[in-house]
Amino acid sequence: MLNQTTGCVLRRASSCDRVPLARMLELYQHDLSDIWDQDLNAHGEYGYALDKYFQQAACSAWLILVNGNYAGFALVNDSVSLPENQLWLAQFFVLKKYRKQGTGRCAALALFDQLRGRWEVGQMPGNDVATRFWRGVIADYSGGQFVEHHLDDERWHGYLQCFDNTAPVAVTGGVG
Repeated sequence: MLNQTTGCVLRRASSCDRVPLARMLELYQHDLSDIWDQDLNAHGEYGYALDKYFQQAACSAWLILVNGNYAGFALVNDSVSLPENQLWLAQFFVLKKYRKQGTGRCAALALFDQLRGRWEVGQMPGNDVATRFWRGVIADYSGGQFVEHHLDDERWHGYLQCFDNTAPVAVTGGVG
């Protein structure tokens, strides 16, 4: 899906995208290193278990491209915190160069249109920028039909916005 305004494209990652995706994950984890308690391994990497996103049907990796260049990614799986939900936005990242240009919003909306179900989108404590972003995007996408939870237990620590986009979003337009 191409957004003409931002040049943003969201597409499913293939095995050929594995190395760039892994490298962007390192940047993502570094960006969150002040709130996500992780350490580098012996190779100087944070590391992230990507295999399931290329092997399991319930998991998917998506790339965000702008004018053909890698600009970010999204990882989706079924590891939800609340049993009534189906889809968990495990990770979402936009490279700094492409932030504040509508790229993240474009990619998030395209992702929601691609995958239908009962969603959970979470933010860790202290990630206030992400919380504001997701509240706004999800409110707009769902027409305000979402529920926000604050969990602090073994399931999740932070905010969760939950919404259901099982039915296609109605397109409205004037009739002349």
